Amino acid sequence: MAYRESFYRYLMTQRDSDSNDEIAQFANNAQNDQTFPKQEQDYEKLSDYLELNAGYLSSMSIFDQAYEMYQEKMAY
Repeated sequence: MAYRESFYRYLMTQRDSDSNDEIAQFANNAQNDQTFPKQEQDYEKLSDYLELNAGYLSSMSIFDQAYEMYQEKMAY
């Protein structure tokens, strides 16, 4: 089975402190989240964590969009 990087690792490529883009802001905030599941790839586990712990995420649709981008990148 091919290696897949974690969602967190992918998300860190989306950081941009000068951007107003919602995914960039999510990435910036996730970087400061000490308990973010950094090795996780599973959508359900990530979603559960974010729903309970990520007050910095204004909408779960931002996560959904970022996860979809992650899946597309990992398909190659």
